[in-house]
Amino acid sequence: MEHLYWPFFEPRHRTFAERLDAWATANLPPGEPADVDVACRHLVRRLGDAGWLDAAVSEMPDVRTICLAREILARHAGLADFAFAMQGLGTAPVVLAGSPELRARVLPPTRAGTHIAAFALSEPEAGSDAAALATTAAKVAGGWRIDGEKTFISNGGIADHYVVFARTGEAGARGVSAFYVPADAPGLTVAARIETIAPHPLARLRFENCVVADAALLGQPGEGFRIAMATLDIFRTSVGAAALGFARHALTEALARAKVRRMFGATLGELPLAQAKLADMALRVDASALLVYRAAWARDVQGRRITREAAMAKLHATEAAQRVIDDAVQLFGGLGVTRGTAVESLYREIRALRIYEGASEVQRLVIGRQVLTPPKN
Repeated sequence: MEHLYWPFFEPRHRTFAERLDAWATANLPPGEPADVDVACRHLVRRLGDAGWLDAAVSEMPDVRTICLAREILARHAGLADFAFAMQGLGTAPVVLAGSPELRARVLPPTRAGTHIAAFALSEPEAGSDAAALATTAAKVAGGWRIDGEKTFISNGGIADHYVVFARTGEAGARGVSAFYVPADAPGLTVAARIETIAPHPLARLRFENCVVADAALLGQPGEGFRIAMATLDIFRTSVGAAALGFARHALTEALARAKVRRMFGATLGELPLAQAKLADMALRVDASALLVYRAAWARDVQGRRITREAAMAKLHATEAAQRVIDDAVQLFGGLGVTRGTAVESLYREIRALRIYEGASEVQRLVIGRQVLTPPKN
């Protein structure tokens, strides 16, 4: 982990990374679980018991620590990274805009891993275009009535609460509000579980006359889009860190394979074409790391919005990881597409990262707008 000595990090980050890597080596066996729901609950609890969720569920989040955690966990086990990230993503809006009473009630058990969090933004017709939400929340006596549908919700079906974004006013971003909704709220049902190429707990949620108390509103009416974007400013960079972890794992596997696989009287690593491919893989990994930790450093140290930097980190790292993993599969040959090998699993794991929390195409739009009209500091 030589990148830990780059100027983006402080000694505490190196200590954290070394400790987590040792823990992950001892506690995260490779391979996919037979029951993903059971495995996720187990991982959340173990991460909480070991204290690692303190970094994800924090009232003063350090983005470099979050990114290091996701990079290391993803390198060891994709589902562990997922479990860690969702605890943070599903509570950041509560940290940012929840009342002191709600924070005191929700954050400790989420940090301990006894309470599972989820972030419900995407809808059947509103994924990357988050301002186009159709789910509504209408004011009623003593609270709000939520009606609509959410889809591709991570931890859907196993979460204890959902942060739900719904329209309370005019069309567009200014009419969106955010709500804390317990999983057992009347009118909230899991309409269907969703199976994906890399197993994770995902679901479609339905809200039918789902009434929550006034205290469930996070912030003020109309602040939901701002809350969502502020959350993504923290966690979008960390998606790039997870992709970086996958890419590092793929490069490690490819290097080990290149040293032992023999072709045409030499090892694969002695062939110029293979050396060139490995060089490109290493270049993509380092470029991704620089962008990810540049964005995290800017958020932590400069304390400013990092919309441009986060979009660049997420876009480059996820696209580069897809290339690195594909190259690793190619170097493995037929074994690379054999079910159960590490690179085959990584090939399935990486694909979703180019879509969720803003697809690559949307990140290009974000970056384009930022460079055309730089924000005022």
